[in-house]
Amino acid sequence: MTPIATLFDPVHAGDLQLANRIVMAPLTRNRAPEAIPTPLMAQYYTQRASAGLLITEAAAISQQGQGYADVPGLYGTEQLDGWKQVTHSVHAAGGKIVVQLWHVGRVSHTSLQPQGGKPVAPSAITAKTKTVLIKDGVPAFVDTSEPRALLTTELPAIVHTYQAAARNAVETAGFDGVEIHAANGYLLDQFLKLGSNQRRDDFGGSIENRARLLLEVVQAVTQAVGAGRVGIRLSPVTPANDAFDPDPQPLFDYVVRALAAFKLAYIHIIEGATAGDRELPDRPFDYTGLRRAYRAAGGKGAWMVNNGLDKALAQAAIANGADLVAFGRPFIANPDLVARLRKGAVLNEGDRSTYYGGGAKGYTDYPTLSKD
Repeated sequence: MTPIATLFDPVHAGDLQLANRIVMAPLTRNRAPEAIPTPLMAQYYTQRASAGLLITEAAAISQQGQGYADVPGLYGTEQLDGWKQVTHSVHAAGGKIVVQLWHVGRVSHTSLQPQGGKPVAPSAITAKTKTVLIKDGVPAFVDTSEPRALLTTELPAIVHTYQAAARNAVETAGFDGVEIHAANGYLLDQFLKLGSNQRRDDFGGSIENRARLLLEVVQAVTQAVGAGRVGIRLSPVTPANDAFDPDPQPLFDYVVRALAAFKLAYIHIIEGATAGDRELPDRPFDYTGLRRAYRAAGGKGAWMVNNGLDKALAQAAIANGADLVAFGRPFIANPDLVARLRKGAVLNEGDRSTYYGGGAKGYTDYPTLSKD
C-alpha cells in the first residue's frame, strides 16, 4: 500500500523539484518604490525559502498593468536587476521561487497609468473596489478609476507583453518559473466573468470566447519559458475586486479542461472568497469536480489549493488529492512557517497595520523558533 503523502514530502511540479508541499502564496506588500525590488525584499523572501515553493507578490507586466502604489514590475532593466538580487539570495538559501505575472486591468487608478490615462478592461464597467495609493509613506485606499474597453486590436500586444515578461523573468531575472495571475478580478479574470465582460466580439459572450485571451496568454508564455515552468492561478467564485459570474462551474470546468493540453507545472485554485470564507452559500462550487475535470482531460500538473487553511485542513487536502497547499498570511508573520507546522508550534500573529507599505517593521522582523 502506498503511504499517504504529507505536507513535508517532496514533490514534482512540472520541471520544478520541490522539497516539500508547502507553498508561500503571493502576497502584495507595497514595498517596491518606482516598481523596483529592493534588498529588503530579497531578505524577506530568503527568510521564507524553506517553503517548497515561493510565489512572489504579483509583478506588473507593464505600466498599464500596474494598479497599486509601490508594487514591483517586470518591464524595466532596474526592475529585473532588483529581482536578480531576490532570486540569487533565495537560491543561495536552497529555495525555489516563481514570479506572478500581473495585469490588473480595471483595478487601477489614473495616477498609476501611462500619461494619466484610464485603466483598461474588457468592458467600460468600473470595478466597485479600492486600490492603494501611497503619499508621504502612508498607504490610503481609494476608489478605482473608470476604465475604458480594450480594442480587439490591442489584445495581441497584451499577449506579447505577458510573453516578454515571462521570458525576462526566467532568462534575465533568474526565476525558476512564472505564475500567470488569472484570479481575483484582475484582467484575465475580468475577461472570463460575465460581470465584467460584456463584449460582443470574439472575446466576449460564450465561455469559449471569454476564455480566449487567457488561453492565448498561456500559449505565449509556455512557448517562451516552457510549460513545465508555468503555473496559473484561478479563483472561480471569489468576490474580490467585484469579480462575478452567474454560472462559474461550466466556465471553470471548460478552462481547466483547456489548460490540461498545455502540460503546466501546476494549477493554483483559490477556494471560496480570497482571504475570506472558504464556503460561500450564494456561490456553491464543486472543487473536487473541477480537479476531476482537469485530470479527465489529461492534465498532469500539480494541483495546488489555497485559502484559509491550517495544518489539519492542509493535510486533509493532501490526503484528498491535492499536491500542494499554499499559505498566505501565515507566512507574513512566520518566516519559518514550515518548521512551525512540522513541530506543531504556535504561530506568530501578523501586524495588519504593516501589511501594505513601510519598511522592515512587520516585514522582516518577525521572530523565528529557537535553533536550540
